[in-house]
Amino acid sequence: MAFHDSLTGLANRSLLYDRLNKGLSHAKRRDAGLALLLIDLDRFRAVNENLGRAAGDRLLKQVASSLNTVLRDTDTVARINNDQFVVILESITLIDDIAVIADKLLAAVAQPLVFQGLEVNCTASIGISLFPKNGCTADELLRNADIAMYRSKILGKSGYQFFLDIMTSQGGNGLLLESDLREAIERGELRLHYQPQINIVSRKVVGVEALVRWQHKEQGLLTPSLFIPLAEETGLIEPLGEWVLDEACQAFQRWLKQGIDFGRIAVNLSANQFQIEDFDQRVAHILESTGLPSKHLELELTESIAMENAAAAIEMLNRLHNMGLALSIDDFGTGYSSLAYLKRFPICKLKVDKSFIRDVDSDPQDAAIAKSIIDLAHNMSLEVIAEGVERIEQSLWLADKGCDQIQGFFYAKPMPEDKLLLWALNPDIACSSQGGVYINKP
Repeated sequence: MAFHDSLTGLANRSLLYDRLNKGLSHAKRRDAGLALLLIDLDRFRAVNENLGRAAGDRLLKQVASSLNTVLRDTDTVARINNDQFVVILESITLIDDIAVIADKLLAAVAQPLVFQGLEVNCTASIGISLFPKNGCTADELLRNADIAMYRSKILGKSGYQFFLDIMTSQGGNGLLLESDLREAIERGELRLHYQPQINIVSRKVVGVEALVRWQHKEQGLLTPSLFIPLAEETGLIEPLGEWVLDEACQAFQRWLKQGIDFGRIAVNLSANQFQIEDFDQRVAHILESTGLPSKHLELELTESIAMENAAAAIEMLNRLHNMGLALSIDDFGTGYSSLAYLKRFPICKLKVDKSFIRDVDSDPQDAAIAKSIIDLAHNMSLEVIAEGVERIEQSLWLADKGCDQIQGFFYAKPMPEDKLLLWALNPDIACSSQGGVYINKP
């Protein structure tokens, strides 16, 4: 049986388990400490996709060599996955000592690689688990280090996190592993919740935004902030995003057949989705298979996604626009839109980020920003929607300043489909007619 990785020469998974089990036996006998560090390269897939596998292999070899320069002869470093490495530190107990080594490992990974005249920069996220505090078996330590590593990625990448028990609670980011999420998509554990978007003058529901949730088998209902970063990092955002789009279109078509017209269904796009060369064809296929008329679909993308490659974005947006669906810019005001490009995007709406709405009725700066966005949109013949409206004072301020649409907890929280339909048909909340759904709330 082979015990070394053929590309890097490091220990492989089999040898890692052998050494880890021996190290744990030694630590138990001597009442000593042991630390396991799981190192995951950030955005390694982008290196392979943009520069080719040869560049990725060169980078892996350099990282392996650099890691070895940091460690003692008694330490073990292994490559266990495409872009994942594991370090075993034996006879070590002080957190500060482990942190120093983690910093050195991050610095080692960050050494730039020159490939065909291009400088390739790499960072890593590290999760750390300790014996006996975080586990007494190899599997427990690896699993908890994995959890801590993904927590590190969510907090901004290029760093390390020690495992904490709270990370296995719903609020602490749970047991969110790549395998869990992959199985969730396959097993149908994802759910859509829908939040109404309301015309501020007519009180008509002009749209609902589809928001994904994960009905985790152990932790219950998880919000996107707890698993979307993981999906983006692992490449699962593409199948997840396609599922959301298909499910949203199916749901809206069901409602239309029941005589309930919410105007449009708004779906958020990820950067990965938007960069797919035939994304417009995939959207067309979903519309055809679900039977949903394109006028009922709205796609939302953030400023940063649109501006990452503005020329390509304009081309894709034009293709989508020509299909007859609506396009909007989400979280407007938080990115770096160039107005020269913005006027060339075939969009119909700007969504003011909720960070500017929170104190819009009391903070002069937020008020000035929100008013500027409303005026900018109207001067460009675009509609404006404000998200995060939770108080009547915010709603009244937005109405006074001419905002077109509002969305937020003050009117309705995101709801599963059955509750959304009950909400729409509840005469104390709304009235439904062939012309649409209107809310009764002031």
